[in-house]
Amino acid sequence: MHLFDAIKRRRTTNGPFQPRPIAPEHIQTLLEMAAHAPSHFNSQPWRFIVVQDADRRQQIADIAGESMRLLMEGGAFWQRYSRYFRFSKEEVDKTADGIHFDNMPGVLKPFARYVFSPKGGAMMNKFQVPRVLGNDAHKLVAGSPLLLGITLTRVEYQEGELSALYSVISLGAVIQTLWLTATALGIGMQFVSTPMEVEGQWEKIVALLGVPDDQALLAVFRMGYIDPDARRPTIDWASPQRKPVSELAYSERWGQPFPAAPATTTQPHER
Repeated sequence: MHLFDAIKRRRTTNGPFQPRPIAPEHIQTLLEMAAHAPSHFNSQPWRFIVVQDADRRQQIADIAGESMRLLMEGGAFWQRYSRYFRFSKEEVDKTADGIHFDNMPGVLKPFARYVFSPKGGAMMNKFQVPRVLGNDAHKLVAGSPLLLGITLTRVEYQEGELSALYSVISLGAVIQTLWLTATALGIGMQFVSTPMEVEGQWEKIVALLGVPDDQALLAVFRMGYIDPDARRPTIDWASPQRKPVSELAYSERWGQPFPAAPATTTQPHER
């Protein structure tokens, strides 16, 4: 796959993967490409934990599912992220950002805007939305053939120090490199992020993975081969929309429109 195609096709995989394990040579390629990401003074502050053992994946799935349920029941998720929610194509077309709740049980659709709001907690619990989302999260993580943890060394990742900012920038480069490589290999990725949002849950994963004190576990991804026939989760969203460059970029100084240029579909010359 050409690099430009991989960039445009890269998506978060919300649904289940194929159950077959990721080929060892593909895992090696993912790690080798990630290791070529740029870093401050070539510090290479990242380390990777590859989790394939079914029991360990199940334990992380238990934490992820419980975290999702607790997060939803407590209402923190809706309060924190409701500004990103879109409930119609008109909203999506207007903002060109956020996530569009386009898949949910029919009983929820008439109440979606209210249920998925900071004030909709009681109705959300009445419809057992936290339990549904928790069960879905558990199944998705447990059924993922590979989980990948990424740490940063605390020598670089020190709060308040510039090296911490630089190492986080490097982490972003690592993640993008992984995601593009995965896309080219037909592998999907998704953050396992909800345990970070519930007090005490992330620490359980840190302990389970045996991360030493001199390392900070900053990300866990679930990965597997994309299944084009997979059913979507019970409650799901899409986010393919992107803002145009004219809305994102300025020329020379803030507020000065960046001149539009014709979009190119040509590929760079092979060398």
